[in-house]
Amino acid sequence: MFKKIKEFLLTNRTTRQTVAKNTFWLTVSNVGGRLLRAIVIIYAARVLGAEQWGIFSYAITIVAVLTLFIDFGINAILIREAARTPEKQRRLEITSTSFFLKLGLLVIGVAIVLFIVPRFTTLSAAKTIFPIVAAILVFDTLRQFGFSIIQATEKMEREAGLYFLTNLGIVAFGLAFLQFSRTVESFSYAYAIGTGIGMMATFYALRDSFKKVFTYFNPSLIKPILGACWPFAISSLLGMFMINTDILVIGWLKSATDVGIYSAANRIIQLLYIIPSIVAASALPAFARLAVKDPIKMREALERVVSLVFIIALPAAVGGIILGQPIMAGLFGESFSPGTIAFQVLLLTILIDFPAVILSSALVAYDRQKNLIVYAAIGGGLNVLLDFLLIPRFGIAGSSVATLIAQFVSNVYLWHTARSLIQFEVLPHLKIAVFATLGVGILTALFAALHLHFVAIVAIAAIAYLSLLLKLRDPLLRELFLILRRDVSSEPTVRG
Repeated sequence: MFKKIKEFLLTNRTTRQTVAKNTFWLTVSNVGGRLLRAIVIIYAARVLGAEQWGIFSYAITIVAVLTLFIDFGINAILIREAARTPEKQRRLEITSTSFFLKLGLLVIGVAIVLFIVPRFTTLSAAKTIFPIVAAILVFDTLRQFGFSIIQATEKMEREAGLYFLTNLGIVAFGLAFLQFSRTVESFSYAYAIGTGIGMMATFYALRDSFKKVFTYFNPSLIKPILGACWPFAISSLLGMFMINTDILVIGWLKSATDVGIYSAANRIIQLLYIIPSIVAASALPAFARLAVKDPIKMREALERVVSLVFIIALPAAVGGIILGQPIMAGLFGESFSPGTIAFQVLLLTILIDFPAVILSSALVAYDRQKNLIVYAAIGGGLNVLLDFLLIPRFGIAGSSVATLIAQFVSNVYLWHTARSLIQFEVLPHLKIAVFATLGVGILTALFAALHLHFVAIVAIAAIAYLSLLLKLRDPLLRELFLILRRDVSSEPTVRG
């Protein structure tokens, strides 16, 4: 049994098993790592208060926006092309050229943080931490590039350890620094040190690869890589308006306190958003192969993966809405309770965003990145417009409604595009999950009325939901169990 578990978790045998293995490790690292980071985030929000926490959130959102600019789609192209390219030297050339392109963009990003952003920010208190934010940008960008190399070889067990180490560093230094100085500058330094540790550990783990990255640079690949990347770049920048604009616009139109409260609610949502991102990262290499070799298996795989993320999103949205106020007050303190409505509205977006992340990966596998530009333009443009219309009148609640409407409208286009290309069906796979969600929702509301602590309610509801799925023999759970058997698939062994 131990040998079987070891082989499942540390070796790549079949496409199905490899996707499951990678999903497991990314889930362990991302969920475990982010839950670990949530400890220091919740503590920092309580210690710093809504205003100072708003300043940090505003600055770190700028990092998130610039990270999208610096990525320029290079990481996704690297993963896709490395998964498709059997020749070792060609893969090294793609990796090396991508690295130097990213360095050039990183220099521009740092210059923007240090010299341009301070001239336009309306939160003057944030200016003192922009140099620290620039360091965070460098560390995170280089670490994520290393992670893309790991993902290209489908060895996510290595990424899991490195990501967990990064978050452990942020937590350890964050808690320590806040004990000595309860200021936003102190917490920013701790955050930078933690991300720096993660970057150095990633470089050490990939030291053999990075030795070669300086010798295989191929200038002739610059144009093809950028040609493949620009749809990613534009869609990512436009998508930024759909995801990150809210905090920037709130900071422009409202106070740092409003930013802090909205950011606290949004932090929980972002934690949930990592679930489809994990699954998509695990599935992209397999999607890239199946899209070329076997369209029928590609359709079946897409149906299973999209249905799986829906099974997670349904109870999370329903239960979170019912427990909205206890969650906000219980995690961040009563001063953050005004963010309850925004939090409840944002929870509805996971029903839209979860499948959207998977569908976007499927379009990438078919080289349909240009469709993602239209998708992101619809969502990003509409979100910005609605933010400026709704925030002045309705505050942070209006911002959450703007995000929900923008995501819904843009996803109508995304679903239409994906279904016209792949002809997949999802609803037939969700009947049991919908029934189980309704049952667990009633149970959650009952316990909430009895004023049971929200952590206990969440634990009971999760167990009840899984039990119902097992009792009703949900086929997707059965699919996961089948992955553990060697003979369940006739798919060839994957590379790596």
